[in-house]
Amino acid sequence: MYNLRNSRMNINAKSIRTFIGSKNYYISRNFYIDLGFEEVITSEKMSYFRIEEFGFYLQDYYAKDWIENSMIFLEVDNPKNLLDNLKKLELPKKYENVKLSEIKRNDWGNEFFLHDPSGILWHFGEFN
Repeated sequence: MYNLRNSRMNINAKSIRTFIGSKNYYISRNFYIDLGFEEVITSEKMSYFRIEEFGFYLQDYYAKDWIENSMIFLEVDNPKNLLDNLKKLELPKKYENVKLSEIKRNDWGNEFFLHDPSGILWHFGEFN
C-alpha cells in the first residue's frame, strides 16, 4: 500500500485552474468581462478568464447539479473596497439571477458572496 503521508513528490506547480459551466455561455462571458476578467478564447465552446496569474476555464456546458454546487474562493486584499466597486457595476440589475451579498465577518476573516448568472457561488474574502 502506498502511504501518502510518508512520501513527497516534487510537482513544481505553476497554476491551478478550475473548470466551470454556464447556462448561457454568451451571457456568462459578458458577465466575467464586466467583472474585470480578461478573456482568452481557447475554442468555440471554452474560454480562459484571468486576472493577473489567476484564472479559470468557462465552458459552454450546463449540468444543473454541478453548477448549483460549484463554489470558488478568491482571496483579495480588501473585500470592502472590491464590494464597493462591484456595487457600482450594478451586476444584479444587468444580469438575471446574479446576487451580491454584504460582507460577512467570520472568526477566520471577512468575505462576501456573488452568484454568477448560472448559479456559480463566488466567495471574495481575506484571511486574518
